Amino acid sequence: MHSFRTPDGVTLGVEHFGDAAAPLVLLAGGTTMLSWPDALCAALARGGRHVVRYDLRDSGASTTVDPDAPAYTLRDLAADAAALAGGLDDRPAHLAGIGVGGMVAQVAALDHPDAFSALTLAGTRPVAPGPADEDLPEHDSATMKRVFSLPMPDWSDRAAVADSAAARAEILGNDPAAARATAERVWDRTPGTEPVVQIANQLGMVFSKLDCTPRWRERLPELAVPALVVHGRRDPFFPVGNGEALAREIPGARLLVLDQASTAIPAAAADEVAAAMLAL
Repeated sequence: MHSFRTPDGVTLGVEHFGDAAAPLVLLAGGTTMLSWPDALCAALARGGRHVVRYDLRDSGASTTVDPDAPAYTLRDLAADAAALAGGLDDRPAHLAGIGVGGMVAQVAALDHPDAFSALTLAGTRPVAPGPADEDLPEHDSATMKRVFSLPMPDWSDRAAVADSAAARAEILGNDPAAARATAERVWDRTPGTEPVVQIANQLGMVFSKLDCTPRWRERLPELAVPALVVHGRRDPFFPVGNGEALAREIPGARLLVLDQASTAIPAAAADEVAAAMLAL
């Protein structure tokens, strides 16, 4: 693991794969870098790319201040992505974001068009956390009711947090064993056992407190870079109609629907997703 310090003094935790002289693919966490499977990072590196995945602020090895009251906006996270891309390579980067990281990636590509040469958006939607636009499918209510009925774990207990992640994954339709292993890795990288810090890392709840205005959906037609939208057919959190809307509204975007996937990219789909990303 390494770190990168932005001109604004923010430290971002980063991990590198592949040849540092190769074209850069920058993977924004959703919220931690471990949202991106190892197998996908390795496949992109084998395809001749310098792959860098990173933690958003208030997660992993990045700057953590106060996840209960973030003193930054979605636009600041987008600026982090542009600063990181420019600091790692003097050529525009392929930017990818997953989940809430996909929101960061959309705004980054719109606000900093010279920094990016391609865009991949996985398991995300074209509006901020909170109520969706009327034409976009909301979270599946029955699934969310089951998720929210789960008891909160003891956030200072690694095994309890991993058990909770596995139970949540089973309800969402992800692989419980993979979710457990990822949660353990996230826990090990979390800078403290305080509940608010663990929740920011495990659940990304900092986004519910983040200023994500103004809207950006209406600006998506401005995007002029090759774009790929990846979405799980079985995603109950951001149902697939959200990915379909992104693909319609970004000029020339390709939509890749993973029939067996939910909110996470399964390791078994890593080669397929990597091939689509490398084709941009």
